[in-house]
Amino acid sequence: MLTYDHITKNKRESVFLIFMFLLIIIGIGWFFSQYYNNSNILYFAIGISAFTSFISYYFSDSITLSMSGAKEVDRNSAQELYRLVENLTITAGLPMPKVYIIEDSAPNAFATGRDPKHAVVCVTTGILQKLDKVELEGVIAHELSHIGNYDIRVMTMVVVLVGAITLLADWMLRASFWGGKKRSNDNGGGQIGAIIAIAGLVLVILSPIIATLLKLAVSRKREFLADASGAMLTRHPEGLARALEKISRDTEPLEAANKATAHMYIVNPFHEDNNSSTMGAASKSQSTGWLAGLFNTHPPIEERVKRLREMNL
Repeated sequence: MLTYDHITKNKRESVFLIFMFLLIIIGIGWFFSQYYNNSNILYFAIGISAFTSFISYYFSDSITLSMSGAKEVDRNSAQELYRLVENLTITAGLPMPKVYIIEDSAPNAFATGRDPKHAVVCVTTGILQKLDKVELEGVIAHELSHIGNYDIRVMTMVVVLVGAITLLADWMLRASFWGGKKRSNDNGGGQIGAIIAIAGLVLVILSPIIATLLKLAVSRKREFLADASGAMLTRHPEGLARALEKISRDTEPLEAANKATAHMYIVNPFHEDNNSSTMGAASKSQSTGWLAGLFNTHPPIEERVKRLREMNL
């Protein structure tokens, strides 16, 4: 896929994510408005969905950075890192992003923002300490590729949208146990109400799975494309390959990360995907099966490294 095609696809998926989010939230609201015979619940769900969509588009990057405990740095406070980001940004033809650092000894990095003009590159102190300059350059180039490809918009929006679905579903589930004014039993209303209640309850209980499926919209192919784009930017695929190997071998979990933001990092901060990729090859992949791989936040490190080392630049 050409880069411009990928950018267009990401912009379409941003709209699709918001549409699916609205549909799910309104669906939950409708089920419970019917169950409790109270249209205000539906209006509340619509209001929540519209408000959260607005927040996710304009402020999801700030929310993500806040959740990660990241602090902004400038040319004076982090001279070498800032200069490295600046030089690669000029090479990539991108606006200079803001630079943030997370005080955590686990090596990792991510990019966030809604477009290249409102972008952030964030790294941990661990990655600055454990990677050499060439390896760090490969990581920064990878993150800048996410910015240039508009991956950051989709990846960042997912954090807020999925969180809102889970939160609202939890509220509705608690409300169903508390009880309330339900449909009248007259004229078979009780039977209809029971069906609606069961359907709504199933929807609420399955909301974590729905949220996970939404996360899958953040395709693992984005990581492969960012790897390739980053390697072309530095003209040195081996630097990024070595960086991925080092980060994946580091067993220290990233304390600043959580399940909502794990998909944004260059390597899974919990090492759930990474460990499986370092264990020997075919037999492992057969035992986990395609279904297990479907729910991984990142493609296997060994596959990413293999592709990088096969590049001819």
